[in-house]
Amino acid sequence: MAPSGGPTRNKALRENSASITSRENQWLKRFRAALAGEPGGEGTAGVEGVRLVEAALGSGLAIEALLVSESGARHLPRIVPVLAGDVPVLRTSDKLFASVADTRTPQGIAALVRLRRATIEDCLRGAALVLAMVGVQDPGNVGTMIRAAEAFGSTGGVACSAGDVGTADPFGPKALRASAGAALRLPVVHGIAAGVLIEKLRASGTKVYAAVAAPEDAAGKSPAAPSRSLLPWEVDWKSPSAILIGNEGAGLPEEIVRAADARVCIPQASARTRIGIESLNAAMAASVLLYEAMRQRNTERKKLS
Repeated sequence: MAPSGGPTRNKALRENSASITSRENQWLKRFRAALAGEPGGEGTAGVEGVRLVEAALGSGLAIEALLVSESGARHLPRIVPVLAGDVPVLRTSDKLFASVADTRTPQGIAALVRLRRATIEDCLRGAALVLAMVGVQDPGNVGTMIRAAEAFGSTGGVACSAGDVGTADPFGPKALRASAGAALRLPVVHGIAAGVLIEKLRASGTKVYAAVAAPEDAAGKSPAAPSRSLLPWEVDWKSPSAILIGNEGAGLPEEIVRAADARVCIPQASARTRIGIESLNAAMAASVLLYEAMRQRNTERKKLS
């Protein structure tokens, strides 16, 4: 049997290649739509750049096609050994590739990826640690939060809407770049209302924590809300847990905070000074809380081993 990337694989690659010379080519139109974040096909996303293409190939997701420019062909030796033999390799000029690319300095390689449809149940497997983004509108923040979720042992991410405010598409080009491909590996659910999510989490026995900016806020004045915010190390993250992170400017809606089991607040040294940062960036806050959850869980594992 010929080794990966050997003569047999190279021959199959040549036979499954096609050249694109027109802007009106249907494949090129699909790549253009996907890399612009437009609906380019049910359950399909576009990834651009050699590292994201490698991440897509390593995720186990189906690749519908690979698009390579003249200069991007230099990346093929890294890609071919893990590329399924039946994936079309579409070659085009640097100029045509640039016309579909979403980056300023394209690397000349992109892929259409068939996404996996995750469910809330997928996110709750094992000792659940769910990151729920509620009305987070910056795709860079969404991608960074998903990257942190994977790095710190989250079992899944959920992109929720809060009223009319939705969360940026985790599979859009900017979010995928910010996640460094983590959204292709971690179970991520998109398009569920925050209230519905909380009901599902409660039904599964998962405790819901609302991240708030300050120990006492408007939500804390409500009789239905907890009397005080917990500090990150006061939360028992070892049990099934979900973290709600709100909109970059407005935070979580009051009704969502009230619906949570508890509030959690990250203390800041700047809070003791006259001039300091107002609150942590949404992605930073998520990273701090996820790290503390991982720290507690790792400590517990060491005790049990």
